[in-house]
Amino acid sequence: AVALVGMALFLAAAMQITNLHKRIALWVLSLVGTKTKALVFGAILVAIVLAFVVPSATARAGAGVPIRLGVVAAFGLTKQSRLAALLVITAAQAVSIWNIGIKTAAAQNLIALGFIKTEFGIDITWGEWFMYAAPFSAIMSVVLFFVMIKLIKPETDNISSGKDVIRQQLAELGPIKRKELTLIITTLVLLCFWATEGKLHPFDTTTVTIIAIAFLLAPKVGVFNWQEASSRIDWGTLIVFAVGISLGSTLLTTKGAAWLSDTIFGSLGLDTMPLLATIALVTIFNIIIHLGFASAPSLASALIPVFIALSLTLPLPVENQIGFVIIQQFVICFGFLLPVSAPQNMLAYGTGSFTTKDFLKSGIPLTIFGFILILIFSATYWKWIGLL
Repeated sequence: AVALVGMALFLAAAMQITNLHKRIALWVLSLVGTKTKALVFGAILVAIVLAFVVPSATARAGAGVPIRLGVVAAFGLTKQSRLAALLVITAAQAVSIWNIGIKTAAAQNLIALGFIKTEFGIDITWGEWFMYAAPFSAIMSVVLFFVMIKLIKPETDNISSGKDVIRQQLAELGPIKRKELTLIITTLVLLCFWATEGKLHPFDTTTVTIIAIAFLLAPKVGVFNWQEASSRIDWGTLIVFAVGISLGSTLLTTKGAAWLSDTIFGSLGLDTMPLLATIALVTIFNIIIHLGFASAPSLASALIPVFIALSLTLPLPVENQIGFVIIQQFVICFGFLLPVSAPQNMLAYGTGSFTTKDFLKSGIPLTIFGFILILIFSATYWKWIGLL
């Protein structure tokens, strides 16, 4: 898990150094119209596309937010305008939604899967995660679209000069360069290996990602060198991930997680409740405790071992115990409520384009609907495909 998180940071750095993530975002936005609703749809679409190829929520938000502000400025509006609030909040919330849908989109997913591998000895492939989570994120994306267009009424319904700004920014990037093309090909090959893991080849996600980063660092054929990469990577973040994983592993091996699980949930008698009621209560607990965490990876490091211990007390087959833990990992990605709930939210909030109240107004309906959708999926889709 630590190696994969490290390689994800390198891949995100490669995107930033070559500006490929910005080119992809601009290209996607150039395909949508200039009406406000189309721009909201474009902001969500950019988040979806980048989630496949940029394994860093902060990097994805960093690519999209400045572009939205540029479009707003082109219409003569300030970053304090309602249009700016609409587009920037949409961009941040969409990133959180697709942290759930793609296994490699967020470090907390990799941390959780590391614990699952340690405790149950089972790997969840990229394709399996996509089958479990992508439909959930797709529906949440539709909900986000309607929540945002109803919540914030912009000053205009059509930005006639919006496409001109996007074309100008694309022109400033110039024609696609050799390094960008190399990165595109490498990322697509990597995505294919991720998606076919355990189906067409025996190589796990970590192995193929390490090989891809080694190629991208190679002299002559690569896209960046060690000096460029290391200056873009927050090594403290990697240390935090490693320490968090160590903490979680210690909780599991010392049975501390089992004690915490019994202390927190034991008195509720969850082992005698219907599974759906158990999922509902634990999900509410998960959402509430997230309010005290600014880092989903840290939250995953602290809670996933506890949820694993809890799952072992439930009268379920092993595969369904794993499913219970994975569903709670989806909830850990719920950074919808406050600007401090996730780094991408804080990056967006730093633009000054919206208030905490604005963000909360969007976060409350998203969290409520997300909770309801967790229960609906638990009673239907996840049962049908064998996750529960």
